[in-house]
Amino acid sequence: MAKTVLGVIGGSGVYEIPGLENARWQTVKSPWGEPSDQLLTGTFHGVDMVFLPRHGRGHVQTPSSINYRANIDALKRVGVTDVISVSACGSLRAELPPGTFVMADQFIDRTFAREKSFFGPGFVAHVSMAHPVCPRLAGALTLAAREERIDHSEGGTYICMEGPQFSTRAESFLYRSWDCSVIGMTAMPEAKLAREAELPYAIVAMVTDYDCWHEDHEHVTVDAVMKVMHQNAENARRLIMAVAPKLGPDRLPCPLHVETTLDMAVVTPPDRRDPQLTAKLDAVAGRILRKG
Repeated sequence: MAKTVLGVIGGSGVYEIPGLENARWQTVKSPWGEPSDQLLTGTFHGVDMVFLPRHGRGHVQTPSSINYRANIDALKRVGVTDVISVSACGSLRAELPPGTFVMADQFIDRTFAREKSFFGPGFVAHVSMAHPVCPRLAGALTLAAREERIDHSEGGTYICMEGPQFSTRAESFLYRSWDCSVIGMTAMPEAKLAREAELPYAIVAMVTDYDCWHEDHEHVTVDAVMKVMHQNAENARRLIMAVAPKLGPDRLPCPLHVETTLDMAVVTPPDRRDPQLTAKLDAVAGRILRKG
């Protein structure tokens, strides 16, 4: 049976995971550029874990400046088998108040200034994103949240905007009309790249406040938002520590067969592939490249 190596991408306020055994920060080089930070590796209850602060320690990267390709490549390069993303967001629904953790299972991508694929001219692939979240990971997160008594909601649509500015009221009402649940700035193209790398992915969208559609939005203070973010970060660390033992050291496959995504996605035959791009895909597409 394969071994679990759980990758965790931490969002705003979540810059480390305490309690890891044999914890150490290590530099991982990627042909796609510099990841957001070093990777924190260690074990917890026998589960190997790898943590990456999405914005870097000290929150130095904007949502648009994050090198999403390098981040996913670095995780894949050190052997990560599954990815849990933790991301701050705003709520588009009255029933999702600040402090709620939303296990979103769908995305709408409204970003426009980011590299969104490992593939391109000379090595073409089209992966399916119909079901972007692994139900095994999402189910484990929901169970852990329930046991930890963290307010949470199962399912929902996360709309990802470019940022760094927040929405206009017109945009906020538009996204509500699309039946979106939460709005954030970092889940895309992260989830798409994880799928291309054959990494099962799930997200914990941590609500910090209501988006500007809400009548109380203008009265929310920075202090109030920061208080929620601090509590969310603490709950996120508790959740990750609770979910790791549920996944366990012996890995079970994703029901969506994400681990073999590229079998049905790659279009370019081996003799027509660009050598330079192929070399950069040694980790992301290593499984199919070894098959020839």
